[in-house]
Amino acid sequence: MPRERSLSGTIPSMETSHEDLKDNTIIIVLGASGDLAKKKTLPALFGLYRQKYLPRDVKIVGYARTKMDREEFHKRATSYIKNPDNSAEISNDIEAFKQLSTYISGSYEDGAAFDELNKHLEEIESHYQSKECNRIFYLALPPSVFVPVAKNLKERCYVTKGGVNRIIVEKPFGKDLESARELLSSLKQHWTEDETFRIDHYLGKEMVKNLLVLRFANIALGAAWDKNSISNVQITFKEPFGTEGRGGYFDEFGMIRDVLQNHLLQVLSILTMERPVSFSAEDIRDEKVKVLRSIPPIEREDTLLGQYVAANGKPGYLDDDTVPHNSVCPTFAATTLWIHNPRWEGVPFILKAGKALNEAKVEVRIQFKDVTQGIFKDIARNELVIRIQPAEAVYLKLNTKTPGLHTRAIPTEMDLTYKRRFTDSKIPEAYEALILDALKGDHSNFVRHDELDVAWKIFTPILHWIDGLNGPPPKPLAYPYGSRGPKELDAFVGKYGYRRSSDT
Repeated sequence: MPRERSLSGTIPSMETSHEDLKDNTIIIVLGASGDLAKKKTLPALFGLYRQKYLPRDVKIVGYARTKMDREEFHKRATSYIKNPDNSAEISNDIEAFKQLSTYISGSYEDGAAFDELNKHLEEIESHYQSKECNRIFYLALPPSVFVPVAKNLKERCYVTKGGVNRIIVEKPFGKDLESARELLSSLKQHWTEDETFRIDHYLGKEMVKNLLVLRFANIALGAAWDKNSISNVQITFKEPFGTEGRGGYFDEFGMIRDVLQNHLLQVLSILTMERPVSFSAEDIRDEKVKVLRSIPPIEREDTLLGQYVAANGKPGYLDDDTVPHNSVCPTFAATTLWIHNPRWEGVPFILKAGKALNEAKVEVRIQFKDVTQGIFKDIARNELVIRIQPAEAVYLKLNTKTPGLHTRAIPTEMDLTYKRRFTDSKIPEAYEALILDALKGDHSNFVRHDELDVAWKIFTPILHWIDGLNGPPPKPLAYPYGSRGPKELDAFVGKYGYRRSSDT
């Protein structure tokens, strides 16, 4: 007799018990005067506050080197919170949000400054009804100060009795395998893996989180999810703007470190991992690590690099005053990865990312193999496209008969566009989803230390080649601002078996 199914659509293994912070919690945002905090972290905290997801009576404390009073901090902290219709309700919520936020300025290296921060936190905690004190430290900081800040927080601002401490760290986690390992081991001296939450905000995006459900809750899709049915997979990231004065920072890291090694590789790991035992954090991350370990380092011949030049009235990369003269830093990169396991052997996974392209788009395009020849001639391939942003969607390209008396096949789409199908739903910001996960103590959507290590192993040889550490660096191919990328791109993806149909 078949056993009774649990409630339709529930995922019991995602409801595992974590230490969910519901009371007596302070969220400390370090780097509170910077762009990341202003544009992402603080608006996400406001979003959670409005939806009543933050712990009861939560307090938010900003900390940075910049000297400013509380009023100036409030002005900065709320400058990117959207209120397009000047809603009185949102305005009131913004005022209430300001009331629970305070600011302390101090050095990142000086222990005495962290003693002052701790005094401020203890003053807030002195009003709690119980002795439980929880502190979440969010490091919206450049990596150069991660280690001194982590050390000072542990030594001077860590709750030792009756409470939980957690630290949230932003990318980049190093520049190559060696520097990442150094950073990891330095942080581990002060913070345990369980207390550490490494953010890759792509793991908080709705469509990336949906990949697990699409793959493992649909037997119709699962049956075709391997080398027998799939010809090639492309994961694409496109930005329609250049460095716009941030070239100095970008030139130090480049497109591969900025997007491919983290965001796109995370998408790839969820797309290709085996079914986990459960949806609990460690089971998911075990499978991601396992598939990443099956990927050898990227070869030079599997790489295409580009750099945008002036076109359509827009300046080229080298026209940015903050970019070093004659820089060969790629603003476009396409790399092909191979997974040596029984499911994926021989299937090329092409990761592409570029700035100053023709549109803003992040998508996964899975192209299936040709149908058996004989009945049909030159028929379009099936494709499953998962658009991560903008306009989240999943659509399947199929062949169907044209209506009427003629028997002819034409490609068409089964289209699940979120804003049309889920008209009343609000898709949360990635940072909202991830901060909420950190409050719950759920590591599922954060990067584990061994995952980071194996990701750097895949990319470090190619990065050292591009950086000129193993002989002269390669010269990137020029492509015009506002184009699809280097003209050689079509031939590059074509050599891996991708067949471009007229409408892609």
